[in-house]
Amino acid sequence: MTHLEGMSKALEEGTELTLDFTKLRKIAECGEDVVPAVAQDVETGDVLIVGYANQLALQTALEEKKATFWSTSRNELWIKGKTSGDYLELVETRVNCEQNSILYRVRLAGKGSCHTKDENGIARHGCYYRRIDSEGKLEFV
Repeated sequence: MTHLEGMSKALEEGTELTLDFTKLRKIAECGEDVVPAVAQDVETGDVLIVGYANQLALQTALEEKKATFWSTSRNELWIKGKTSGDYLELVETRVNCEQNSILYRVRLAGKGSCHTKDENGIARHGCYYRRIDSEGKLEFV
């Protein structure tokens, strides 16, 4: 396991809270005009993923009928599921009152939506699989 893999494992599977409060600065530095894009399970109401979309991502989502984001870290179009097969089928797209964020209402077309896996090696339902306890530690839900 490389150092980066170890850091990612601790971040994604650990119980220590290490929020990235610099994320919005990094997004501003990516050079793309983006808005927050939330993917919500249309059946359960669960928030699955929060990402970002530019005009190309939104246009692609509407054409392909799949939740699509702009990867601010890789600076490229990201059709969720294109690599994993765990697509998010787009049921409808909503916009908020100030038109500065979008909501993808989706149906899972695979086993899950998160890039992390559970103890059985299956993609987790969504990315919000831990909660913060009263001492600021993370616990799995």
